[in-house]
Amino acid sequence: MKTKYIILSAPSGSGKSTIASFLLNEIESLSFSVSSTNRKKRKNENEGIDYYFISREKFKFHIESGDFIEWEEVYTNHYKGTLKSEMDRLITEKRNIIFDVDVSGGLNLKKHFGNNALSVFIDVPNLETLKNRLLVRGSENYKSLKERIKKSKSEIKMKDKFDIIIMNDRMSRAKKEILTIVKNFIKKWI
Repeated sequence: MKTKYIILSAPSGSGKSTIASFLLNEIESLSFSVSSTNRKKRKNENEGIDYYFISREKFKFHIESGDFIEWEEVYTNHYKGTLKSEMDRLITEKRNIIFDVDVSGGLNLKKHFGNNALSVFIDVPNLETLKNRLLVRGSENYKSLKERIKKSKSEIKMKDKFDIIIMNDRMSRAKKEILTIVKNFIKKWI
């Protein structure tokens, strides 16, 4: 079996994690690529399931050692990346792999995996919707909310670089649409 890579990218608050969880429940052959980050763990997040939470020093050590397929300083002193060892683990298990990553990470992964990857941008109707979703999530203070909205503006401008754009104005419709697309992509490349 040739490994297929499903890359979900979007600004924070777009619903990509919800969509990734949905796809993992619906498609048996998918496994989640757990990213590494040096940010603090949010309530309801679990080590090794949502992220590998590591110190900034350890993250920088991995960068210097060439241990990442891709990495980015998402915000000042806030790093995220995909470890090569995580890919090795999933490929050994003969799984198709789904990523839930920021926009730059998604583009870097698509470049790395080429035609074996389907890159999907999860879009939102407008920035006000995104802001409201972040407020409901309750994980942002005023400064971080402002920073995320500013970054979202530049990320949305990159959506045309992805293979597919899914509008998440209604989660039920977005889930149905992406499920069909991902299933067809996996079948196409068997």
